[in-house]
Amino acid sequence: MTFRILSIDGGGIRGVYPAHILKCIEERLEINLLETVDMIAGTSTGSIVAAGVACDVRAKEIEEMYQQHGKAIFKKKRSYIPGKKLRNAFQPMQESIYDSENLYAVLSGVFGDVTLGEIDKPLLLPATDIGNGNVHVFKSRYSAEFTRDPKVKLKDAVLASCSAPTFFDPHRVDAYLLSDGGLWANNPALAAVIDAQKRLEIPLNEIRVLSLGTGHAKTAYGLKQGRRWGFATGWKHKEFINFLLSLQSQSAMNYLNQQLEPQQILRIDFESDSSLPLDDVDAIDDLISRADKHFTYRSSEIRQFLCSDQAGGG
Repeated sequence: MTFRILSIDGGGIRGVYPAHILKCIEERLEINLLETVDMIAGTSTGSIVAAGVACDVRAKEIEEMYQQHGKAIFKKKRSYIPGKKLRNAFQPMQESIYDSENLYAVLSGVFGDVTLGEIDKPLLLPATDIGNGNVHVFKSRYSAEFTRDPKVKLKDAVLASCSAPTFFDPHRVDAYLLSDGGLWANNPALAAVIDAQKRLEIPLNEIRVLSLGTGHAKTAYGLKQGRRWGFATGWKHKEFINFLLSLQSQSAMNYLNQQLEPQQILRIDFESDSSLPLDDVDAIDDLISRADKHFTYRSSEIRQFLCSDQAGGG
């Protein structure tokens, strides 16, 4: 029996890329994602898309959320004023650039007051417990052992998973102060596979993973820049966060490829020669166009992977 996991990477505004691919799956292949997949995992912006699938929200609505509210979500705080004085050079590392209240308002409109305990499908949303220095994974109640999260509102879990350092402030959920899950699981596919084995006792050879990335740039600091490696000079704060998230996604896929056979994984992602900022709202149309192209070329492969027990990977 095939156990299918849908996994969605983090990547800020680039979450519109997997959202559009899922929209194409729903509308062009006429596949009901909630009925087809057995477990859903999403990190950071991927947690928004994953939560949407888990709540049976159409991917079209999630895509429209990025289009309609992207600029409001990534609107700089009034207090964030990059100045000319030296003291302001350190401001990006001292406070977040964007006000999370705008994102929280959007999430409230999409998910209301739904709690994790009300979600029937196994759902994993990684976050980072910066208060205790631990990983933190929100989960729907697919195991009797899970007693912490049933009353947690989905919108709070998603906001916590989305709170990327320097972009949004950490989010408090009950006794925990949480930041972006992408710090350790930007690609949550590996965490989902392990949980499927341990919690649901799914044999490894029965697992199939549809893993949707959000793109990654060919990031490298170079030898010259590397010699000036440092907090104030070489990290390029937003680029550095993006760099870390990309490395984590690549690492997770490398490990997963060692655990599963090629036919058990279907990864859809892309590499860009230019930078891919997490907050570039103007890139939405290009991301949708790229996603549409990739879906079109791989639609038969996607259909087979989701609808056949003898799935073919790529």
